[in-house]
Amino acid sequence: MRFSAFISVLRSVGPVVIGISLGFTLSLLSVNWTEEACYLDGKEGEEVTLGQDGQLKGARKPNSISSINDVESEEDFEPRIVPYKQVQQSAPKKVFRAKYISTELGMRERLFVGVLTSKNTINTLGVAVNRTISHHLDTVIFFTGMRNRKVPHGMFVVSHGDERLIWNMFQNIKYILDHYINEYDWFYFVQDDTYTEADRIKALVDHLSMDRELYMGSPEEFIGGEMEGKYCYGGFGYLLSRTLLLRLQPFLENCRNDILSARPDEWLGRCIIDYTSTNCVSEYEGHQYHHYELGKNSDPSKEQNEQFKKALTVHPVSDPEQMYRLHRYFTEIELQKTYDEIAKLQAEIKNVSVVAFEGNRTAQWPVGINPPFEPKSRFEVLKWEYFTEEEIYSCIDGSPKCELSGIDRMDVADVIDVAMGELNKKYKPVLHLKKQQLINGYRRFDPIRGMEYTLDLQLEVVNQKGHSRSITKRVHLVRPLSRIEIIPMPYVTEATRVHIIIPLTRQDRSYVDHFLEVFASNAFETSENAILTFLFIYDPVEAQQVNQNDIFASVKTQINTYERKYPTVKIPWISVKTETPSQIKFMDIISKKHPVDTLFFLAHANTNINSEFLNRCRMNSINNWQVFFPIHFQDYKPDVAYHNQQRPVTTDLVKDAGHFDRRSFDEACFYNSDYMATRTRMVADVQENEEILETLDIFDMFVKYSGLHVFRAVEPALHQQYSYQACNPRLSEDIYHRCVQSNLEGLGSRSQLAMLLFEQEQGNST
Repeated sequence: MRFSAFISVLRSVGPVVIGISLGFTLSLLSVNWTEEACYLDGKEGEEVTLGQDGQLKGARKPNSISSINDVESEEDFEPRIVPYKQVQQSAPKKVFRAKYISTELGMRERLFVGVLTSKNTINTLGVAVNRTISHHLDTVIFFTGMRNRKVPHGMFVVSHGDERLIWNMFQNIKYILDHYINEYDWFYFVQDDTYTEADRIKALVDHLSMDRELYMGSPEEFIGGEMEGKYCYGGFGYLLSRTLLLRLQPFLENCRNDILSARPDEWLGRCIIDYTSTNCVSEYEGHQYHHYELGKNSDPSKEQNEQFKKALTVHPVSDPEQMYRLHRYFTEIELQKTYDEIAKLQAEIKNVSVVAFEGNRTAQWPVGINPPFEPKSRFEVLKWEYFTEEEIYSCIDGSPKCELSGIDRMDVADVIDVAMGELNKKYKPVLHLKKQQLINGYRRFDPIRGMEYTLDLQLEVVNQKGHSRSITKRVHLVRPLSRIEIIPMPYVTEATRVHIIIPLTRQDRSYVDHFLEVFASNAFETSENAILTFLFIYDPVEAQQVNQNDIFASVKTQINTYERKYPTVKIPWISVKTETPSQIKFMDIISKKHPVDTLFFLAHANTNINSEFLNRCRMNSINNWQVFFPIHFQDYKPDVAYHNQQRPVTTDLVKDAGHFDRRSFDEACFYNSDYMATRTRMVADVQENEEILETLDIFDMFVKYSGLHVFRAVEPALHQQYSYQACNPRLSEDIYHRCVQSNLEGLGSRSQLAMLLFEQEQGNST
């Protein structure tokens, strides 16, 4: 019993005892023991460690007593005050951050293209090269010695000011090293009499290593055969890697001074071989640089050579027409390859769908196109539009039926043609189908997949024996959404000053009071960066009586009142005399009185203008790029919209209060430089027919004569009260018709007008 009790106590206390013992043991072992010196008189100095001050150095045992020297050393110690010195902080170094993250990360574009042209060919072959490759490649620059005063539109031309070929080639390489060497991995040079299949060049460099010193093209022996190595013949173009150009850069001046040659491609080849020991090659890492020499007056459509079909470049090209024929030929080849790849992928999808969970139902028609949109509720069900070849039963204005015209008519005709082509492709040569008529047509826009069509066609079927009969065939078609493309837009700000132009006629005087009141609260009191200008329009009779009876005297008085109320505000006005008011004639006068970088907003006196809209005017009007024609919201006629009702103090943007007047094109935002450039392009037509200035408005002028984007959109911040417009019959038929339709549609909604007619008929019946 005693032994078991002892074991139980030991079992509980033992770990504590062992832990304490182990702790003492480890602490003793960690002490650095040094024996104290026994001989203080220096007889055994070799066993004593002395410091710089002659004192003994070493650690004492923990239980030892400090010696007399230790006590004396502590008593002799005098503290020393170290003066505080403030640390001089240097100015923080400004960290430079690149504008684009690609620059900061050292990311480069893949391919740079330089086209070697001349003064005599830049407007012919140069333009043809630009039209065939520029929309496939990121950067295309044309290098020339001397150039004409007028550079073709849409081309980036670098002129060296000298016609010496070797000098120009040296300047080309130097220009690239100075401006583009850190932005691209590969540099491709080609002459303007060479056709380049741009997509194949891009595909080639995508498979090449960027860190290789590569000189790739069509290898040729040097003239005379005295020099070893081969250079790349310039006629078929050649690729230079960035690594090779960087290695060549220190020796470029030596090449210019030491190497003599009659041909620029041979000079460059000798320079590369002499200083980098890199020869021209036509094959690298299994990738071939295919090229083809075109015979004189040859027709690309009749060439059957396989080397021609695989060519990256074709040389020589004699004229632009031949360049365009080559482009069409190679584009058709690439298009057919794309169709073959699509068919192959569709077949693979069908084969895989057989073993899928739901079988063939997983393969939606058409194969490879997104499945149709599935509505979650009845409110999301997509609406089908019914149409025939002449009419459509879904109209913008809410009418039950309207004529099929414009782009809609072209769309329906194209769909029917495609349907007939696909049917004949499917049943030939057994049957031949001819369209008799379209019985029913349905279409809807699916936001996931595109435009869907269902056609019921009445067809005449003719077999191989010549027998025919009439049948009805239902066809389903889909016009899929293409790849979304982001269009780069120039940079604009909201700091641009807007010059607001308000034309006034005798009929518009009644709107001025309300206009100035609203504009003062929205612009004058908020110091909006805008200048208001009135344009007073007199007819000849009114102009003669201006000294005795000025029809705009009250308006001028109001302007003076607001100028006194707001001392920093000046409201200029311009007076013109004309028999026929014309937007273009007015703007001709105003344009000459303002700088070319002026941003105009042409508006009506019945328009309420605020800062929100002015900012959108600044953002949507882009100099040398885009003009903006907003669609204002106009109130319905109060007697119709609020018949037998109390009129509200403020009008909300609801369908029963008004509508966006799509027939009106009076408001416009544009830059003076764009107006002047467009006006210049119509000079020839004006000389032939001066009445064009009166029959056209500014919207039609920009659409017809400018290459700018005409941006038109509804503008909720631009509001107009109801007003009846006096339509000028001297304007073009289209403009006059738009004006009449605007007046009619501005009366009220269809339901409101129908209710008035219903009440009128009830009143007549009683």
